[in-house]
Amino acid sequence: MTKSKIRTRDRDTILQALAAGVVPRTGLQHIQVGRNAEITALVRDIDRIAGGSSALRFVIGEYGAGKTFFLNLVRLIALERRCVTIHADLAPDRRLHATGGQARALYAEAVRNMATRTKADGGALASVVERFVTECVRDGEARGVLVENVIEERLARLQDHVGGYDFAAVLKAYWRGSEDGDEVLKAAALRWVRGEYTTKTEARQALGVRTIIDDGNVYDGLKLLSEFVRLAGYAGLLVVFDEMVNLYKLQSAQARNQNFEQILRVLNDVLQGNVSGIGFLFGGTPEFLMDTRRGLYSYQALQSRLSENAFAGNGLIDMSGPVLRLQSLTPEDLMILLANLRNVFAEGDPDRHLVPDEALPAFMAHCNQRIGEAYFRTPRNTIKSFVQLLAVLEQNPGTDWRSLVDEVNLAPDVEASDGSGDDGGGDEDLATLRI
Repeated sequence: MTKSKIRTRDRDTILQALAAGVVPRTGLQHIQVGRNAEITALVRDIDRIAGGSSALRFVIGEYGAGKTFFLNLVRLIALERRCVTIHADLAPDRRLHATGGQARALYAEAVRNMATRTKADGGALASVVERFVTECVRDGEARGVLVENVIEERLARLQDHVGGYDFAAVLKAYWRGSEDGDEVLKAAALRWVRGEYTTKTEARQALGVRTIIDDGNVYDGLKLLSEFVRLAGYAGLLVVFDEMVNLYKLQSAQARNQNFEQILRVLNDVLQGNVSGIGFLFGGTPEFLMDTRRGLYSYQALQSRLSENAFAGNGLIDMSGPVLRLQSLTPEDLMILLANLRNVFAEGDPDRHLVPDEALPAFMAHCNQRIGEAYFRTPRNTIKSFVQLLAVLEQNPGTDWRSLVDEVNLAPDVEASDGSGDDGGGDEDLATLRI
């Protein structure tokens, strides 16, 4: 099979990220292997979003199994389908529900990472708003009507949503800033849409609006955003929240349940068809989903909605439900992945391969001896070690790859317990004790 040339910038981005054990933001097509059934299912979801419907998936996989890679790949597919994407990782200071600014922080981080096909690296909010305003100006000139009237006409449907009136007022303020060359006003409008105002007083002084996006209306803000991006000419909005295990780590049962209630609200809206043009992807571990003390299954309403199809067993799969479990890579998949990484190092030129074909099964055999089948089921450390091996060979020409393979020190990929939790007091300090 002929390999295509890989740009040096893509090569460096991929290798730098993988060597550090994280997922690259670009060039994923050069290293993607397996998981065809899962990708097909998510592509159908994206097509539903683009068709005016909605979708929600919990992407569940072991730590290091490739959840983040998979979510990023789906985001890139959504961009190619003319969707807008926003994404953020949950953290101790970013969650779906809170009273101390953590929910607003999650929203702000996600919107700062807004991406379109032409701005896939994020920071696309200004260009989306500018595209909407430009279309309104063009329409107003063509019809011989005031631009402000066109904007009000197009944004009328937003006012059916919670906070829609102020959202429309902010967009009109952005247009006025564009007309008058007032960069301060434009920046204030974008800041409001990003959820960066912390007080209503500050927002009222800057924009004349009485509300802001805060902890209590983050989900309403996401629904407004999905309506707006479609008015701006895009197919829909895909919201990706990774590291949902941070909700599982919350020590306060009340804080967890409040976040689970927010998830239930989103799930009900999607399943009942109450929202359109928006999709949600939540990435988490099996514990986050199935733990009956701290996970989603501890909340009865979610457990009943997310329980797996009883008929999907003995090798049978069901990709139609809200929970999508990432199937493990096979050893054959990992062999292809290692070959792809070797090709990335060579920038797509087979004549520049750093190791011969026989090095790949030899490396896999060594990994199998060290940590067993975990080397392909949760392959993060395997990939990291292989990239580091190739890096040494590249910088030290003439080194025998066989001697380096035997020195590879591989350990199973396990999640570090950082002890992060809610400062509202722990009710289950011994819940994660393992003997």
